[in-house]
Amino acid sequence: MVPVDAARGSAWIADQLRQAIVEGSYKFGQKLPAERQLAEAFNASRTTVRLALDRLETDKLVARRIGSGTFVSYRQPGETDDIAEITSPVELIEARLAIEPYMTRLAVLNASAKDLEKLVEACEMAEAAGNDPTRFTEWDTQFHIRIAEASHNPLMLWIYRRVNEIRAHDQWASMRDKILTPQRIADYNRQHRALAEAIASRDVEGAVAMVTSHLHYARRQLMGAEGSV
Repeated sequence: MVPVDAARGSAWIADQLRQAIVEGSYKFGQKLPAERQLAEAFNASRTTVRLALDRLETDKLVARRIGSGTFVSYRQPGETDDIAEITSPVELIEARLAIEPYMTRLAVLNASAKDLEKLVEACEMAEAAGNDPTRFTEWDTQFHIRIAEASHNPLMLWIYRRVNEIRAHDQWASMRDKILTPQRIADYNRQHRALAEAIASRDVEGAVAMVTSHLHYARRQLMGAEGSV
C-alpha cells in the first residue's frame, strides 16, 4: 500500500480495501492489519481508517470482533453455489432447527438494548412491506440475522450467515413466491413480534419454544409447496 494524502478520506481507503478483498488479496476469514498499521500505510488518521472499515462492515465485506480485530467476511461468488444446488428447502429448515433454538437462547441471555431495538425495527420493516414477498423476505432474513448478532457469539453469527447465503440462492425465489401468501406473511409477522417480545422479556424457554414453533410452521408450508410442484 502506498501512503496517500489523508484528505482523500475514508471513502478512498474503503475502495482500496474493497478492491483488495474482492480480488482475493485478503481472503475469506483472514484478519486485516490493525487500524494503526492501516493508518500508517495510508498516511491517514485512525479515525479515518475506522470510518473506512465502517463502510466495509456495512457492505458485509468485513466483520469486527471486539478484542480480536477485523476479519474478511466476503466470499468469492460461487463458493456456496454447489451446496445450495443440492440442499432442498426442507433440508434448509432442518438445519435451521438445529441452529436457531440455541442461537435464540444466547440472544435472550446476551442481547443489548441496541440489539433489542434492531429486532423491533426489523419487525416494523417486515410489517411495512405489506404483501410484497420480496420485501418481506428481506426483512424476515434481517430479523433472524439480528437474533444471531444478539447472541454475541461470532462463530454462531458466521454459521448463520452461511445458512442465509444458501437461503438467498436464486433457486429459492419461485418457492418463496408460492409460499408467501398475504395470510402467511401476516402469520410470520405475528410470530416475529411474539419472539422479539420474549427475547426482550428475557424469557429463555418461551423464546426457544416460539422460534422452534415458528420454524416448524415454515417447514409445513415448504412441504406443502414441494408436494404441489
